[in-house]
Amino acid sequence: MMNDKKTYYIMVAQGEITQSATDSPWDFKIEATEAEIQELRGYFTNTNENDWVSFWRAHVPFLEYHHDQSNDRYDHTLQKVYGLIYELGDAEAKSHIEQMGVLK
Repeated sequence: MMNDKKTYYIMVAQGEITQSATDSPWDFKIEATEAEIQELRGYFTNTNENDWVSFWRAHVPFLEYHHDQSNDRYDHTLQKVYGLIYELGDAEAKSHIEQMGVLK
């Protein structure tokens, strides 16, 4: 069935999603459908792309961080990542994200 939720482990900094708790240290445990995992993978792809744009922008000395659209897009997408993890996460994930204060 397409709506069956499975357990996944998320490593935000690496943008990784795995079904094995022993692959590497993970940040969050979630229960998600395949469609929700595809949405999260899309957000990780967007953060990676915006991160590269920000990296190259950092080498342009006259362009300030707070006036850079790629940084804004990166921050916005990262909020979407944490929002989706919060929505799908277990109690520990929800608590950790609340303590981080990353969601408005």
